Amino acid sequence: MSKSPITCHVLDSSTGKPAPGVQIRLQILEVSKDEKLEIFQPLAKGVTNDDGRCLDLLPPAGSEEAKAQKADLAAGQTYKVVFKTKEYFDGTQRESFYPWVEITFVIQNPHEHYHIPLLISPYGFTTYRGS
Repeated sequence: MSKSPITCHVLDSSTGKPAPGVQIRLQILEVSKDEKLEIFQPLAKGVTNDDGRCLDLLPPAGSEEAKAQKADLAAGQTYKVVFKTKEYFDGTQRESFYPWVEITFVIQNPHEHYHIPLLISPYGFTTYRGS
């Protein structure tokens, strides 16, 4: 079975456990023809599972479903993943400083897999390109 070309994993570093139920939004940058306006448009949404993973954000690359949704990744294209962290922390009865985390990145090779891990705590976060 093929997987989404973009996957995520959210870990709560303050508890040392996965963060289930985090809502995720994938957006794509659109630039107007005159290049005066840049805006991110919704592309996909998902939620982390009990292991803190979102493995089905997009249909597998090159699949009929990806073609129908125009969801195949494009080289040189800018994307953004938004993690709704406030709702997660609210659900664990903890205050947090960041209501969401946005990670913007550029796809260099649309045939590669892009994994975006996110480590969160109520007052901080970190990320990197995973494998």
